[in-house]
Amino acid sequence: EYLNLSNNELSGEIPSEIENLIHLTRINFGGNQLTGEIPSCIWNLTNLEYLFLYGNQLTGQIPSEIENLIHLTSINFDGNQLSGEIPVEIGSLINLSQLYLHYNELTGQIPSEIGNLTNLTSFRLEDNQLSGQIPSEIGYLTNLEYLNLSNNELSGEIPSEIGNLTNLTDLRLDYNQLTGEIPSEIGNLTNLITLRLFNNELSGGIPEDICFLPEDGYIGLGNNQLCPPYPECLTEDDIGYQDTSECVECSENQGDLNSDTEVNIYDIIIMVNCILNNDCDECSDINEDGFSDIFDIINLVNLVLGQ
Repeated sequence: EYLNLSNNELSGEIPSEIENLIHLTRINFGGNQLTGEIPSCIWNLTNLEYLFLYGNQLTGQIPSEIENLIHLTSINFDGNQLSGEIPVEIGSLINLSQLYLHYNELTGQIPSEIGNLTNLTSFRLEDNQLSGQIPSEIGYLTNLEYLNLSNNELSGEIPSEIGNLTNLTDLRLDYNQLTGEIPSEIGNLTNLITLRLFNNELSGGIPEDICFLPEDGYIGLGNNQLCPPYPECLTEDDIGYQDTSECVECSENQGDLNSDTEVNIYDIIIMVNCILNNDCDECSDINEDGFSDIFDIINLVNLVLGQ
């Protein structure tokens, strides 16, 4: 049974008597002016497959009892004033293909249990107040085609597991506080048409693997701290403005750590000292494996001996 009262001018609270409609499989109250909290009786309608409450003025939290609705395939709560954290119990809804919680006032972290929702194709959390890191478990959502986490307060690095989401066509992580380097695994997303990473605090180089993305897609990387040289496949519009004040410009002569145009014993001494003091920069990463260590010293010694 389907109850569709969407796009009217309904006001007031959702009546508790709705609990009597135990055979309902779909509820659509979207696009009204409903207020108050989502009534607890809704979580007893265990035959529900679709629950659309978008575009109202609903308040309160999403309760843990949402786990009762195990047949849900689509949740759309966007455009309300829901607050509090995303309940970890949402990870029990393993039949979900669409989860829309955007344009609310949700706080806290994205629960790692989200990785249980392996049937998700579209996941939207943009325009909330979510914080913490993007959980690595997001890499389990291999059916995802659309992922939008923009306009939150997310921090930490973009997990390399994002490269598992090879069905993604749209990835939006802009307007957060993400740091670290863009993972090279992003080059695995060969179906990606839109990549939005602008307005974060990303640093380091841009991986050449980004050139594996479709040529006709949109890439937005501006307003970060990404350092040149940039991959030749990217345009100025793709790169946008970058704060390069913290970037280290390495000598064109590999291994010339003191920029005196020669590679010699003095560069080896600099390399050893920076490793001992744990203050090496990217110029010391001779073998370009992301670390400065004994293997780079060996490579540098070979460069000196090979002259």
